[in-house]
Amino acid sequence: MPKVSSLIIPYASYLRVYEPLAAFPEPERGHWYRYARRPERPSYQDELRRSLADLLPVPPVPVPVQESGDAFVAEVDGVLCVCPWRTRLRGWEALGDLAEELPAPVLDAALPELVRRQAAQDYERWLTRNPDARPWIRTSTWQVPLHWFVLVSDEEREYDKGAGSGDGARAEQDAPVLRYRTPMVQARRRVARALRTLRDTLDEGPLIDGLVDVGRWLEEFHPRSLVELDYGGLVHVLPAGELDGDHSAADVAEGIEALRTGDGPAAGEAYGRLVERWRSVRDRRSAN
Repeated sequence: MPKVSSLIIPYASYLRVYEPLAAFPEPERGHWYRYARRPERPSYQDELRRSLADLLPVPPVPVPVQESGDAFVAEVDGVLCVCPWRTRLRGWEALGDLAEELPAPVLDAALPELVRRQAAQDYERWLTRNPDARPWIRTSTWQVPLHWFVLVSDEEREYDKGAGSGDGARAEQDAPVLRYRTPMVQARRRVARALRTLRDTLDEGPLIDGLVDVGRWLEEFHPRSLVELDYGGLVHVLPAGELDGDHSAADVAEGIEALRTGDGPAAGEAYGRLVERWRSVRDRRSAN
């Protein structure tokens, strides 16, 4: 395998579900129990670096040959919860979306059509044996989708400015962290309430479609799970002042409440703040 760089990769944010060990059948439950007690575990940056390294050979490897045995680990009220990476499954799903993200010449240069076709066939065969498979992680590049913020509240916001020093692994440890964590029952309740308001006040559109999709996804997990919205690598490209002042979950909640009470101007102001904030983030993608 090619040497994996210690370079910080800045462009991905994440929506994760951590399930209690009781949600996993044996022998997987035992694997995660032992895994959680390791003194050191890889980070999301390690996963990104491995994936990028797989694109260096000729022909490139669009998805891992074997599924990852890694996971994120959290303790919730004394209960051990894990969020499996499932890198191979997520890679297959992302590969299916690339045609909408990249122009055909760029896509063909990065991943030849033959490589993509073979990966798609592998995925179809795998799905016939695993029809109920679903990822525990959703990823977005150069943004946090606005409908993700519906799941959380500003009171659950966790912002650590970090030490801001070092390089490589040290820089990753010292980096800022901006995330939200909420119980699954709260996330589901917020989705249901928001959908009622949006359907009563707006036409069908991306926001409603995104909420319906993420709501269905959440229903597939244990009710005592933990939901995490993590800015991930975006903290490496956003100035500290922007991170400190980013209260997108509060803006989303304010906008939905304004719609519910019929206050159109207030809803427009909240939406305007969100659009301006996240447009500036996406502009960095074009400048990179």
